[in-house]
Amino acid sequence: MKYKIVHTNTFKYDAPVDQSMNTIRLRPLEDECQQLISYRTDIHPSALTKGHEDVWGNYVEEFFIAEPHTSLEVIATSIVTVQRSPFLQDIPYSSEMKTLFESHLYKEHYGAYLVETAYTKLNMEQIRAVQKEAGSMKDPLSYALQVMDYLYSSFTYDKDSTNVETTAEAAFEHKRGVCQDFSHVMLGILRASGIPSRYVSGYLYVGEDSALKGDAASHAWVEVMVPGIGWAGLDPTNNVEALSNHIRVGTGRDYADVSPLQGKYRGGESTLDVGVSVQLLDANERHN
Repeated sequence: MKYKIVHTNTFKYDAPVDQSMNTIRLRPLEDECQQLISYRTDIHPSALTKGHEDVWGNYVEEFFIAEPHTSLEVIATSIVTVQRSPFLQDIPYSSEMKTLFESHLYKEHYGAYLVETAYTKLNMEQIRAVQKEAGSMKDPLSYALQVMDYLYSSFTYDKDSTNVETTAEAAFEHKRGVCQDFSHVMLGILRASGIPSRYVSGYLYVGEDSALKGDAASHAWVEVMVPGIGWAGLDPTNNVEALSNHIRVGTGRDYADVSPLQGKYRGGESTLDVGVSVQLLDANERHN
């Protein structure tokens, strides 16, 4: 599958801003399943970006605007190909996988993806409620699938119930939220059971007449470390394995590690408008 993604962030200030420092994470990742064909950023007022890779393997760009401005527009345009097939349901949990999962070295190696964060922490009452409803853990892979199904069945997708600062604990209380909330709650549940898991930010392509949710803006889902196999994506908002219509941009412990745009400026209040377009392209089409 080949896609063109245009992600637009527009800040408008209620008074002129004389300078701003900004950080963006908008370039899609590259791995054995996802190839980045092209990527560019267009920034107004004009600014040069300086890029580097962060500790999680994400590409981060920074830029500074020194001149006075009343708005800031950042447009990231990417073309990617994604080739990913379903496989999780077919993986047998072997004794070798069990030995690896229970080893001290395994827990140590993936320790960063086992700790609670302010976003993913759940209280013990909430954890016990999940264990009662979702069932006990026989192995990490089947349990991750159970938890995903539980969240999809028990939570309501509601764009107006939460915001970017909502924690898993708060979202769980009302059992409502968006993809960010579904993902944070799932991470809290899995990590409480000793399963290394990480937050994924990206985009979701939704074709015509699809019931999938999450295509209006950036999407989020979870990746679980399957012993001996690697990271596997699960989308609790839609109760599906993350496949060729899931385009990965960043991974980390939670949303704070992969926030698309962060900045500091000197001035008054601001408003942000975000627009995302994901277009399916002809796989044989050429682009400059």
